Formats: sequence, structure tokens, C-alpha cells
Amino acid sequence: MRTVNTKDNGACWRYSVGLYKFGPEFRTSMNRREFVRTAGGVAGASAAASATGAAVAQEEEGGDGGSSGGPPDYGDWLSSVSNFDGETVDATGQDSATVEVGTQANGGAFGFGPPAIHVDNGATVQFEWTGEGGRHNVVSEGEGPLDSGSAVETTGVEYEHTFEEDGIYPYYCVPHESLNMKGAIVVGTDYATAGGGSGGEGGGVETLDPEEAGVPIQPHWVGIGAGLAMVVSTIFTFYLLKYGESANTKGGNN
Repeated sequence: MRTVNTKDNGACWRYSVGLYKFGPEFRTSMNRREFVRTAGGVAGASAAASATGAAVAQEEEGGDGGSSGGPPDYGDWLSSVSNFDGETVDATGQDSATVEVGTQANGGAFGFGPPAIHVDNGATVQFEWTGEGGRHNVVSEGEGPLDSGSAVETTGVEYEHTFEEDGIYPYYCVPHESLNMKGAIVVGTDYATAGGGSGGEGGGVETLDPEEAGVPIQPHWVGIGAGLAMVVSTIFTFYLLKYGESANTKGGNN
């Protein structure tokens, strides 16, 4: 590093090439060696950042195939049920839960209450008749396990079932199916969700897929960006070293 003497308003100043104070202001100058170190650092930082981005992109692309969680997917099964507001009653952590048969819904006592409930695997669901709305029964949609038999008009617990497999179990009342007397039971943690995939432990926070947000991350583009940043940095460094030497780096003692 050179030391240069100069004068300003009759006063002598001594400064070193690099960062120096001249008069009331600070100015900067840079010799070639310092510039090479700085430019090299910038190029290295760009490459490191790009490599990190590529690693993140590969992790996003590879993934572990896990579920994003979300609300249970009932399809259109409960879409016309008047007492279903989109909420699933959480009855997990209990050995048993109760669903009323013949609650006020769908224009009369033609509903299940609650229409959607979530229980643990191994829990027992008891169906309790209210005695209103005429004869009712509980039958699974498709080949499910629920079947209380013939419709009856009674009060109290008339039917119960213990669930031993995870999933979503839709059911209905045969005499009042046309009135949308329907319900659904969610069991365990492995079930279809509205966001795709299956439910997770404890109903974890739903995460957003970058591709769903409209910003796909492509590893090869990240690599191209890293290479381009290094090439541009190298060309810029060469140009300044060859043609752009500052006047502050020249001269010696005056």
C-alpha cells in the first residue's frame, strides 16, 4: 500500500491508497489486487447462492411424497345436507362418540347430528334415535360397515359400531335419502383430504406447494443462472482490470 503526500488549503495530508479521508469527505479507490479479491468474492457468493437454490429446488422436486393435510374430502356427499356447514366435529381422543338420528335438518327431523364427525381408530360411534321424523335407520353408502337394519321409530341408542380401519365412511337413512338425510364419519389419520393426499397426525398445518402457487422451481435453470453469473463476473473483472484502472491508483509521492 502506497503513502501519498498532498496539500489542501495550505495543509499537508498523508493518506494511503485504499479508503482515505481527503478534506471533509470520504472517498474510495481501489488497486488491482483489492479489486480482484472483491470481484472474486462476489463471483464466489453468486455461485454459492445459486448452488443453494439448486439444492432447495431438488429437495422440493424430490420430496418425500408426504401429504399436505387439509379438511376431509367428502366429495359431493354432504353438499346438499342443510345442517352441514363444512365443519367436522373433532371427537378424537375419546373411546366413544354419539350421533343423533332424527335431528332438525333438511326441512324436518331428517338429519344426523353432527352430520360429520372425526373419531380415532378403535373408537365406537353410538347412534341415538331422537324419536322424531318417523322411522330411521343407518346404512353405509356402498360397501361400508354400517347397517342398523330396518328403519325404526324409537328413542335411545339403537345401534353402534366400532371402527377398526382409517378412512371416511359415508352413510344415510334409507327412507329419507331423497331428503338428504346423510352423514359421514372420519376415522383415524389416513383419509382423503380436500387438498389431495391423506390426513396427517394431529391435523398439521397445511403447506403450500410452490408449483401450486404458480412458481415452479427448475433445477436446470438454477444451474444455468449460476454459470451465467460467474461468466458475467469474470468478463466484468477482466474489462476493468485492462481498461478501467482508476487515476487514484497511479502515481507516487508528490
